[in-house]
Amino acid sequence: MPRTKVAVIGAPMDLGAGRRGVDMGPSAVRAAGLHHRLVSLGYDVEDLGNIDVVQPESILPKPSAARFLPEIATSCARLARMVEKAAAAGQFPIVLGGDHSIAAGTIAGMAKHYRKTKRKLGVLWIDAHADMNTPQTSPSGNVHGMPLAATLGLGPKELTHIGGYSPKVLPQNAVLIGIRDVDEQESLNVAASGVKAFTMRDVDEFSLRTVMARAIEAASAGTDGIHLSFDMDSIDPDEAPGVGTPVRGGLTYREAHLAMEILSDSKLLRSIEVVEVNPILDTANRTALLAVELIASAMGKRILH
Repeated sequence: MPRTKVAVIGAPMDLGAGRRGVDMGPSAVRAAGLHHRLVSLGYDVEDLGNIDVVQPESILPKPSAARFLPEIATSCARLARMVEKAAAAGQFPIVLGGDHSIAAGTIAGMAKHYRKTKRKLGVLWIDAHADMNTPQTSPSGNVHGMPLAATLGLGPKELTHIGGYSPKVLPQNAVLIGIRDVDEQESLNVAASGVKAFTMRDVDEFSLRTVMARAIEAASAGTDGIHLSFDMDSIDPDEAPGVGTPVRGGLTYREAHLAMEILSDSKLLRSIEVVEVNPILDTANRTALLAVELIASAMGKRILH
């Protein structure tokens, strides 16, 4: 890996999701042994704690096409500053969610760090969902379905302009992998955006190895590294039951590990976020335990050395 220092940052956000519980995700992943696993791989690990996120119960609910948008944007801005500072200090940021709306902050921080030296960032978005809605296309108003669109400059300014500019990533350097549940209007956003999208049918037809090779090629073209945004619902719910929006037909246990191993082999990974771990819906913390395993694979763990 390009860095030996790791910064772990918790983002206990559940404002962007329709089901409660993902705010406990960072604690579940920590309890599953993330720190020990990273140290065992030779990393110098600093846990920077959690960003502040308001609780839904403390907010007067308002009808909105983007629920809790001001509060989510404020927390994402905090996360962006924390991630940017860690990257500037030579640390490899690992962000623990929380719902996927936090990606607007994580990527803003990494992109701004690179922008200071006129470099660009690529993104691999591994998810059952495209997260390419805007308030105009979202059937639910849940912001966790909007962060990739915001990263590309689509949607409310509160999210698109975190850090003062937009877009954070060029569409040709953003790649969706494993999608299988996309809203009708959202699919039009995907098609119009210019992002490369690999559905689960593509994984089935071409193999995950081929999909990952093509994805890394696109995300790294003209960039100085890749951010991985990994939603645990990309994995089949038989393996990862503790997620808020499970969809049958996802990545297998071994496919998920292979994706991480291939990405690690590329030497292009610069930051990771793992999101949507919901302990309320889990069984014996198995989804968080799997999250730790996958992070370890992305950070260089091998079967044989």
